[in-house]
Amino acid sequence: MELIITVLVIFVGSYVQSSIGFGLAIIAAPLLYFIDPLYVPAPITICALTLSVANAIKLRKSISFAGLKFAILGRVPGTVAGGFLLLWIDQRSLALWLGVSVIAAVGLSLANIMLRPTAPAMFSAGFLSGFMGTSSSIGGPPMALVLQHEDNDFIRANLAAFFIISCLMSLAMLVMVDRFGWLHVQISMPLIPATLMGYLVAMKTLHLISHKRLRTVSLLLCGVAGCTAVASFWF
Repeated sequence: MELIITVLVIFVGSYVQSSIGFGLAIIAAPLLYFIDPLYVPAPITICALTLSVANAIKLRKSISFAGLKFAILGRVPGTVAGGFLLLWIDQRSLALWLGVSVIAAVGLSLANIMLRPTAPAMFSAGFLSGFMGTSSSIGGPPMALVLQHEDNDFIRANLAAFFIISCLMSLAMLVMVDRFGWLHVQISMPLIPATLMGYLVAMKTLHLISHKRLRTVSLLLCGVAGCTAVASFWF
């Protein structure tokens, strides 16, 4: 039963991210953490990497590596900082950090902040994405916030390209801090088909669903999941 729930959560997260550019980890991380803490962050990062490759291939013509280079540079120290955070906090504190990260991600998504993808903004977003992505697998919101006023295909394509590089960085750092090994690979295997299925279904049905409505429902679910994760720290 737990595996069915896990696969369903990954499917929904993959569908949402294929639609708006990010969201898999925000939806999946707090929910899967309660099923088994081993799912966070390495297996979810593997799913995010798989999905990002699929999206990047489809939208490759819209990728701008010139614009992403500053975000990638910022991602390096952010990844290291996130890895050291995992060495410092225990599993119970990780639940709190996970919940706070989700709530912060929802807040950033709802904030009416006008940012442009300048070099300093992209570097800062890359750093925050690296820190949050490596420690909790939730690294999308800072980048999405900076790119939110660009064309939809540009956003999805460049987030996907950035996530490929950032996921590889995170997994390498997780190996170094002993948070990614063969066991994590094994429990990730059933999740990869669900990830790809979410992507394929999204490609076939997105024209039938309002992106605004999907985003609203997703943020609502994320808010509930984040609050639940924070509450679990105290009870």
